[in-house]
This record gives sequence, C-alpha cells and structure tokens, in this order.
Amino acid sequence: MSDVGGTWAGTHQFAATGVVSATTVAEVQGVVRRAASSGGRVRALGTRHSFTDLADSSGTLVTVTGIAPDAVIDEATMTVTVGAGAAYGHLATWLESQGFALHNMGSLPHISVAGAVATGTHGSGVTNGSLATAVAGFEYVNASGEVATVARGNQDFEALVVGLGAYGILTRITLDIQPSFAMRQDVYTGLPWDTLLADVDAVVGAGYSVSLFTTWAEYSLEQVWVKSRLDATTLLVPADWLGATRLTGPTNLVGGDPAALTEQLGVEGRWLDRLPHFRLDNTPSNGDEIQTEYFVPLASAADALVAVQTHASAIAPHLLVTELRTVASDELWLSGAFERESLAIHFTWRNSPAQVQLVLPLIEDALEPFAARPHWGKLHLFDAADIERVTPMLGATRELFERLDPTGMFSNDHLERLGLRIPRVLSPIADTTP
Repeated sequence: MSDVGGTWAGTHQFAATGVVSATTVAEVQGVVRRAASSGGRVRALGTRHSFTDLADSSGTLVTVTGIAPDAVIDEATMTVTVGAGAAYGHLATWLESQGFALHNMGSLPHISVAGAVATGTHGSGVTNGSLATAVAGFEYVNASGEVATVARGNQDFEALVVGLGAYGILTRITLDIQPSFAMRQDVYTGLPWDTLLADVDAVVGAGYSVSLFTTWAEYSLEQVWVKSRLDATTLLVPADWLGATRLTGPTNLVGGDPAALTEQLGVEGRWLDRLPHFRLDNTPSNGDEIQTEYFVPLASAADALVAVQTHASAIAPHLLVTELRTVASDELWLSGAFERESLAIHFTWRNSPAQVQLVLPLIEDALEPFAARPHWGKLHLFDAADIERVTPMLGATRELFERLDPTGMFSNDHLERLGLRIPRVLSPIADTTP
C-alpha cells in the first residue's frame, strides 16, 4: 500500500509510488527525465485540495510547493510572476505589502496558485473571471524535462491554462495585478427564495463578490455575503435589502468556528482579508467533508435552482451547506465558465460517501438540461460521454495534450476515464524518485 497519504479531506488515498518534494525546478526536471527514460508516469501534486483521484498517478507525484516563490512585479505590464506552488494567501500578503492586489481569490487562501489555476477554481462576482483568467503566462516542465514558456496571445494558451496537469508540471506563473483596494463584507439573512428566483441578477449583482448559502429546504436562504469594494463603484449597503436583514452580530458557517472567517459586519479591511471566506492563519474549513460543484449558465440560473430544489428532501439530510457564486465568461477551453456567464452551485456534504453517491445522480439529472459542467477538482459522477457533451473544446484539447505528451507520462486513470487523455497500455511501474 502506498504511504503517500491522501487528499486534505481524506476523500482519496493516493496510490502513487512516492512523492518528490522539489525545492528547485532542476529537481522537477530530474523527476520527469527519469520517468521519460524508464516509461514511468509523473503527476503534479499541489496542496491536496481535491476530492478525487485527479492528482494521483501510477508512478511518482511531484510537488512544487517547496520551491521558493521568488515573486517579481512588472509594473509596466501590471503583472507578478511567482513560483507555481505558492499559496494564494502568501502571495496576496506580499502583494499588499507592495501596494498591489489580485482581482479575486477563492474561499480558501491556502490553495496553491498552480492547483487553483489548473482546475478552474474561482471566487465570485458577475464581472470577475475565475482565478485562471488572471494568468498572463506560465512556465512548465514538459515531457522532455525541459522548461517551456507560454504567454497570453501564444497559440494554445487558452487550451493550456486550465490544464489539469495533463501535459506537464507548472513551475512559475505570471498573473495580472492591480492597485491595492479596500473592501467590506456584509451578511444578510432571510432573503426569500421567491425573491432570488424572480431576479437572480439583482441578487448576485449586489456587490463586487456575492455568495449565497442555503440548505435547500428552507423558505429563505440562510445567508447572503455581499463583498463590496470601497471605491467609486461601491453600492449602498442598506440595513434591509430585498426582504433580507443585514446582520449586526457575529455570524457563522457550517457550524464551524466564527474566528476562522474573515471579518464581516461591514468592517473596512484589505482586499486579501475580505475576498476569501477563511483566514490564512486558520485551518481550511473543517476538512471532514465531501465537495461537489456544477457550473450552469447564469441566464438559466433560476430554472436550474428550481430543478435542484425539487430534490431538497433528499439533499438536506446529507448536506452541510450549498454555496451559490457567479463566474464571468472566459475563453479558456476547459474552464467551467467557457463562453458563458455562469452560476456555480456548490455542495459541501457530510463525510458520508455512500449517501452522497446516491444523491449525486438526482442532482446531475436535474441539471442535465442546463449543460452543467462539473468542477474538475471536486466529486462528480460524469463519464467521458457526459464530459464531451458539455465541453465544446474537449476533442481539440485532448489532441493537444497527446501531442505535447505522446507517451502519456502526465496522464492517469482519472483523465483517461473522463476522455481528457487517451488510455494506453503502461510499461511496468518505473521508479522515478531520486
């Protein structure tokens, strides 16, 4: 049995033969070259914030989280280049010290830049693209063990940004930045479901970033978090809004510790202390959970929500909470928001795998008419035919991955099961560790 361990929530135990914790790009190159010469396989492992075998390998895993970030700002292009294994929270802290900011962050600041970008992870905001849309360029170790560079405007850029580790190991990433800004976040309770369904756009557009929390079975949504920039575009934050009431006392999420959340109640603060839901100095979420998420067109949001709500009685007993967020349309081939403004419907489940496996078919069947796309890093039951049905550029992306990695070194069972890589007969497992 492998001693590599598992994902952060324990939802998958890795079968890989070992993990190389690289501290230099040269070490990454060495792992890849040994695999190339022996017919072995290699996969990138980030901060383990996935819920399936997506990052696993029959060979060796290599993590770049130990490589020094060596962040460099280019004010002429308003970008920062940083080691791909850097955590968003650490990068954000350093950027703020230099007077700069990112356009958005995910709910957890602990995730690595490479892992979040490669899986299409996102924050919220109708005008905010996923975290991957900030990518202006990147470096990666290719199937020959060489460092390759891709920049915005280059051929294949849109295909490779959200790349699932399917063609190489990301080592450095360049991101768009902007001047630092201040924010506040306010929490509303009691927003009626009927109000949301009658005008989804009015609700999700109430701030720079808006998150809605529900258990599906209630008359009104449990909470709405409105994160507003404190600049000329700041909207008014009334005490009463669309039938909901702004909280003036401590709030909580999924029964956890309120101290783990970034400060709310309208208190002004730095962008990096308001955009994420959780504080960098706290353990991410509670860990004992399963997560799934589906992207549907924002234009169909009300109908999609009604379709899921019909299964509220089956969902609620196994659910901790659902979060609804928005993602702006983009041109990244494997993005959940490819060519459509999207509503992301996220489920945080109790850690009851058998029960979740029974509920997911109900949700996926309900969302099928809306061409729902699953989040690549979270649990779903889609097969290759399902993925191809909702991923317009799947065939072209697979062809590119095969051209860049013809032996399938960076492939694995997960990618092959979903039709992202072509299945192939493997050579005997080769040792690629030093």
